[in-house]
Amino acid sequence: MISLIGTIFVGLIVGLIARAIKPGDDKLGWTMTALLGIAGSFVASYVGAAMGWYAPGAPAGWLASIIGAVILLVLYGLIKRKV
Repeated sequence: MISLIGTIFVGLIVGLIARAIKPGDDKLGWTMTALLGIAGSFVASYVGAAMGWYAPGAPAGWLASIIGAVILLVLYGLIKRKV
């Protein structure tokens, strides 16, 4: 249970930093910001493991998680713009 709460908290922090880095007005609530950060961390872990930077199953670092969240935020903006 503590691990889940920690993951959500870290995801929220990563999501807030990603939203601060990427310019523009992204209307996301607290829940979507936390999910964005958590998803960014998963993307960074997967890409890092695929490229040999991380061992399989190892969590990504803060910087990689933020970069992953920014990439997801840019993709979200592109998809939202087309719809």
